[in-house]
Amino acid sequence: MDRPTIYLDNMAATRLDERVLDAMRPYFFDSYAVATSQFGYSLGIAARDALEAARAAVAERLGASTDEIVFTSGSTESTNMALKGAAAALSQKRGRHLITTAVEDFPVLQSLRALERGGYELTMLPVDAHGSVNPADLANALRDDTALVSVQQANQEIGTLQDLAALADLAHQAGALVHVDATYGWPRVPLKLDALPVDLVSLTTALAHGPRGVGAMYVREGTPLQKWMDGGFQEDNRRGGPEDIAGAVGFAAAMDLVDADETQRLRLLRDTLEARLLGVPHTVLNGHPQRRVPTLSNVSFRFVEGESILLHLDMRGIAVSTGSACFSRSLEASHVILAIGGNHERAHGSVRLSLGRYNQESDVDAVASALSEVVARLREISPLGKEV
Repeated sequence: MDRPTIYLDNMAATRLDERVLDAMRPYFFDSYAVATSQFGYSLGIAARDALEAARAAVAERLGASTDEIVFTSGSTESTNMALKGAAAALSQKRGRHLITTAVEDFPVLQSLRALERGGYELTMLPVDAHGSVNPADLANALRDDTALVSVQQANQEIGTLQDLAALADLAHQAGALVHVDATYGWPRVPLKLDALPVDLVSLTTALAHGPRGVGAMYVREGTPLQKWMDGGFQEDNRRGGPEDIAGAVGFAAAMDLVDADETQRLRLLRDTLEARLLGVPHTVLNGHPQRRVPTLSNVSFRFVEGESILLHLDMRGIAVSTGSACFSRSLEASHVILAIGGNHERAHGSVRLSLGRYNQESDVDAVASALSEVVARLREISPLGKEV
């Protein structure tokens, strides 16, 4: 299958940056050993030094200390580790009540539902028409036995950014821990954990042209966390399994390549694309108009199916999506669009477009023109579209 000539699904996966691959290459072919102690052999010591240098770089970017960064196999593992590990550690000391939001991604939702099946009680907070959580709803949901609150930094489908500081303050005042899923925001949306009062954060650079199969988790010093994945004693005995040295190096390298200038360039491209799409009749924006990930636009076209749009764009060499990667094999209506008050028609007519480093202005022009033509053509053959 030929690679799509224009790729606008960077919230599902991104092309690896060649500079990241260059940084990783020595740890595939030269210092390829597992990380060993200072009394080990040279290859293992070199691997350990690379791992710790990557950890220090990530910690510095986040405003954290090095011992608060745990490398994992990806943000899904980080989320499972954070939620299940913290819940287990707190079940006797604090309680078994958990809180999250109705628009979280599936690693959070499925982890918490698994805990719910195991006897925990789960409260799902509603969101407004833009996908934002009202802090008053969290305040009303918090209880004396609330152990953990999990809220995303940015939404995986519509890009809305939550007010993490306000929500975390409320949770901490009630004595609960706070987990943040930062998969779809950081590193393009900054996080400064020396100022933000959260306890656990799931992280990845796979959506910022970094490697897949590696992630990280921030664990604030002193946070109760039971080991979730058994095996060896890696990552200060917080998880089992040899660390991915090349992956950790690539994670840090990809993080370093994300800067404000590039993000602003992509924001302007996104805004240009969005303005043209919203000029198509019967089209609405999904997500907050301002407080949103700078590289993502989600729009719903009435009287057409998103899947049909995708197929027609694919035939033109354009790749977009209808939702998150975790949702892509499901035919159900998006739980995010339904949560913000949309109906099934709006959910099934939604298209997510997300830009990355390798997109240019010509891509925006081509996609905007193609989408306008495709939507018009599909409406011509749709009974509802003909009536309008």
